[in-house]
Amino acid sequence: MADIVKQILAKPIQYADEVVKTADQASSFRQECLEIKGKTEKLASLLRQAARASGDLYERPTRRIIDDTEQVLDKALTLVFKCRANGLRRIFTIIPAAAFRKISQQLENSTGDVSWLLRVSSPNENDDDYLGGLPPIAANEPILCLIWEQIAILCSGSIEERTDAAASLVSLARDNDRYGSLIIEEGGVAPLLKLAKEGRMEGQENAARAIGLLGKDPESVEQIVNAGACQVFAKILKEGHMKVQIVVAWAVSELAAHHRKCQDPFAQNNVIRLLVSHLAFETIQEHSKYSIPSKQSMSIHSIVMSSSNTKNDRNSGAAAGEPEFQTTTTTHISHPMGGHENNSNNQMQNVVANTMAIKSSMYQKDPGQDHTTPKNHHNHSQKQKHQHHHHHHPLPGSSIKRREFEDPTTKAEMKSMAARALRYLCAGNVTICRSITESRALLCLAVLLEKGHEEVKYHSAMALMEITAVAEQDADLRRSAFKPTAPVAKAVVDQFLAIVEKPDPELLVSSIRSIGNLSRTFRATETRFIRPLVNLLDESWEPDITAEVAIALRKFACPENYLHEYHCKAIIEAGGAKHLVPLVYFGEQMVQIPSFILLCYLALHVPDSDTLAQDDVLIVLEWSTKQSNLMQDEEITTLVYEAKKRLELYQSRSSKNYH
Repeated sequence: MADIVKQILAKPIQYADEVVKTADQASSFRQECLEIKGKTEKLASLLRQAARASGDLYERPTRRIIDDTEQVLDKALTLVFKCRANGLRRIFTIIPAAAFRKISQQLENSTGDVSWLLRVSSPNENDDDYLGGLPPIAANEPILCLIWEQIAILCSGSIEERTDAAASLVSLARDNDRYGSLIIEEGGVAPLLKLAKEGRMEGQENAARAIGLLGKDPESVEQIVNAGACQVFAKILKEGHMKVQIVVAWAVSELAAHHRKCQDPFAQNNVIRLLVSHLAFETIQEHSKYSIPSKQSMSIHSIVMSSSNTKNDRNSGAAAGEPEFQTTTTTHISHPMGGHENNSNNQMQNVVANTMAIKSSMYQKDPGQDHTTPKNHHNHSQKQKHQHHHHHHPLPGSSIKRREFEDPTTKAEMKSMAARALRYLCAGNVTICRSITESRALLCLAVLLEKGHEEVKYHSAMALMEITAVAEQDADLRRSAFKPTAPVAKAVVDQFLAIVEKPDPELLVSSIRSIGNLSRTFRATETRFIRPLVNLLDESWEPDITAEVAIALRKFACPENYLHEYHCKAIIEAGGAKHLVPLVYFGEQMVQIPSFILLCYLALHVPDSDTLAQDDVLIVLEWSTKQSNLMQDEEITTLVYEAKKRLELYQSRSSKNYH
């Protein structure tokens, strides 16, 4: 950097020396030339001072100011050269008096610019004029110069000054997206990240908030990530003060929301693990998948969960390939140990024994394991007792310092921002979703959805919506994360059902979408979601909610759903047709089309239904063929005519009898 600045300064210093030398040789306009000489000498002195301090100069304004100064000195040299004695040439040279006034003013402006550059690049704490205003160059672009000044302070000011400068950049970035782009272009990201890493708490908060505000588009986010934001944010999430971590989690969510390609760099720097750890802290007892227990040492919660999974797997009577959710038991999660603390010792011993038997069986069946297995479960249990005192060895990100001493409000806000960050980090990313679902994060989100504060509930619901959206498109994730018999999956689904049955406007849309995303995981007898969703088709609800309900039910009824016929019958039995008919006739466009498609699926898959005949569905379909707004899509047109054909085959006579 110092060498570059010296190269930039070399030419204007040379010009300044030539102006001084030539001014002494002037034979005409002698007084004006001496005035120019004096101002040029002052400017040359500042330029030499800048060359000596080249290592401290802020490069971006240095280039701009020195380029302008070089042009001014070139013009001054041309002017004073004309004033030298040169025989006949002097007689035919006309120099307006205004030219000297113009050059004199430009030299003063350049002097002010270079003086400002030195002041902001190498501040003197005892200089009362340190923040004495913007340079003359600011007349053209005052905001740019203000940004220069704040970034220069970030680079070389004291901790307090850097903190204030970061706050100023926050204000600028919040006011206007163009200002944010200028901050990035002028090199503001690196000093902000440095302040976030090394500053005090207020400075770290301001720096992290500024970074979050700067990431407004993919290009900006990419530059921020390339500058090292992932590493800095990971370090803060692991070791920083929780109030700073809250702002960092928010900044991560902003960056991920505006550019999905930054998801993987954050994951590679353990940000996902750290956010999950914050989410799980004081939410569930065994809150991290990132501990490595020995094969003989397992937490009680892990044993209970493993035992429950195994028991449900053995009791599952569904045919191969058929999705199912059992309805005989409901898992209520307020705390993972709830309901187990009062179990007798014999019951817990049975759970442990069953789990160890399962693990032993897994070792025998796994071709990748050694063929040596424990001879009996009694010896295995004895070995476990001797090894019980060994502690788990956490991987990076599983333990965060000092957070247990924070106040409840701060902890709740941290969970809220962690859930918000996870929502955007897992959006459309199968790898991250699998990492989250394989940890205890899914259980944490279910608990927070039930017990958290309003903001925590909202972001938890949105995070679950993104995870289920990815699971809808990825069969492997759907089968592993939302296995019908898995207690954690049941806990999540139960929370969605509770929200739909007692609608919370803030959580309703995300919960409805999540139910629709999981529609292919429910078994034929799992109809408890259908009636509450159908009830929400009532016209008293807002159009956006009604539209989401119709879309979710459509996912139950579409041919891609293996059990679509069972679900269609359940929708009809719950009174879905009588709600859909007026929505097709009179609903808004956003409600009308999904309701119409759902009605077509009902007619296509259950054409012999008396209920459809009573609700005049055939008449609705005949009417729809004449509506241009409904028949614009070729696939919908095909669906309508196929449904109408099937309905006519079964119900044409019945319809006539009713009329």
